[in-house]
Amino acid sequence: MIFQRMLLIVFAGLLLGASGCSVEPENSETAPQQLPYYGEATFTPQWFDGGAVPDSFHQIPPFALQNQLGDTVTEATVAGKIFVVDFFFTACPGICPKMTGNMAVVQEAFADDDGVLLLSYSVTPDYDSVAVLLDYARQKGVIDGKWHLLTGDRDEIYALGRNDYFVEEDLGLDKSPDDFIHTENFVLVDQHRHIRGIYNGLDKAAVDQLIADVHTLSTPHP
Repeated sequence: MIFQRMLLIVFAGLLLGASGCSVEPENSETAPQQLPYYGEATFTPQWFDGGAVPDSFHQIPPFALQNQLGDTVTEATVAGKIFVVDFFFTACPGICPKMTGNMAVVQEAFADDDGVLLLSYSVTPDYDSVAVLLDYARQKGVIDGKWHLLTGDRDEIYALGRNDYFVEEDLGLDKSPDDFIHTENFVLVDQHRHIRGIYNGLDKAAVDQLIADVHTLSTPHP
């Protein structure tokens, strides 16, 4: 019995000694989170050492469209700003109202942050005139200058959606210019017009993650 107690004491001492000898990492601070970059429709994540993105890497190209006030919105409008993008139409009875509601949540989160903008491209620009968009904006609580509802040339909008924002999920399917864009995706674009995330605009958890990722992009990294 005494021998068993001695064994227990020795074993306990070994455990305490082992726990006391654990080595802390040289840098115990958590490295700042960084978001990947996306350059094509499969949304395969890519990272670049030190954030040195090659000049040839995909960027949202120049564009020129009108917002709900009739003002022209171009790539200069978003220069140096983070922006969140979706594609919608005002007459949509299905997913668009919920998407618009979730974009309003993003708007509220960054209402006082001039470095964050929202762009909603109409996929029925022939119907969604400036006047129609203005009426819709007033109904949905859109803040002018913060959230731009965009209309203009249909071919330009569809090219942006399919070839530049990659918003459609039907990867590998050929689409004709007449095929309709209808997607619930939100796209996060950084201050240099690089895509940094894609999210289900109908899902609250995904929208919460989008908001968190905007904060990540807003935080300078060494």
